[in-house]
Amino acid sequence: MKVAALQTVSGTTVTGNLDAAARLLAAAAGAGAELAVLPEYFCLMGRRDTDKLEVRESFGSGPVQDFLAQQARSLGLWIVGGTLPLSGADAAHVRNTSLAYSPRGECVARYDKIHLFRFDNGREQYDESRVIEPGSALQAFTLPSRDGHAWRVGLSVCYDLRFPELYRGLGADLLLVPSAFTYTTGQAHWELLLRARAVENLAFVVAPAQGGRHENGRRTWGHSMLVDPWGGVLSQRAEEGEGVVIADLSIERLQQVRQQLPALGHRVL
Repeated sequence: MKVAALQTVSGTTVTGNLDAAARLLAAAAGAGAELAVLPEYFCLMGRRDTDKLEVRESFGSGPVQDFLAQQARSLGLWIVGGTLPLSGADAAHVRNTSLAYSPRGECVARYDKIHLFRFDNGREQYDESRVIEPGSALQAFTLPSRDGHAWRVGLSVCYDLRFPELYRGLGADLLLVPSAFTYTTGQAHWELLLRARAVENLAFVVAPAQGGRHENGRRTWGHSMLVDPWGGVLSQRAEEGEGVVIADLSIERLQQVRQQLPALGHRVL
């Protein structure tokens, strides 16, 4: 199955970001991808944390959700919309939500980011809990590929990557990690953690990322990549800026690695 990780440098307007996403999704479809995954915050990287509140949507209805459904239908793609802000329990908070769409434009899975990023090194300060409320439930879905295999796809988002127990609970063949790692934390830990999660879970990992200097002044690490179950990097975007990273994921490779090194809780394919 050919899978695409889409890298963006999202700005401060939803319309402009959706235009960029449409370009990348079309490129992924044109390259033969069956699944395309957008990064965290693909629809908005605001100037303030509270900008998310102004564009929040109710689950099942809204411009960003309509866009994802329409793109999936028109391109015949499975699409995972990295994250978008959905309504929370009160007016001051949203859920940071990843939604998966089938080629028929149906939303087949919703995952609300569980682990919220907080970081302070004296120069940079982030605290997602100021406007985001955490989810609590793991989420995976089944993706039947064109060659007849049924892939179990596990959902996660960015900072979840630091919590290995989340991934063990998914029992997935393919782990998605749409992200917006800061330049500082990404340089230190991005590839290390992605490869570790692949090896620990004997699963493919697809990690689309924000990558570059944003309108709001923030710089993200990028390096969107796809990793195989042995921990090898199949494909990676080395430079900043938007782009499409594609690799072929083989169910036979997954079977081979799991037979060589079976993991507790995994079936042999």
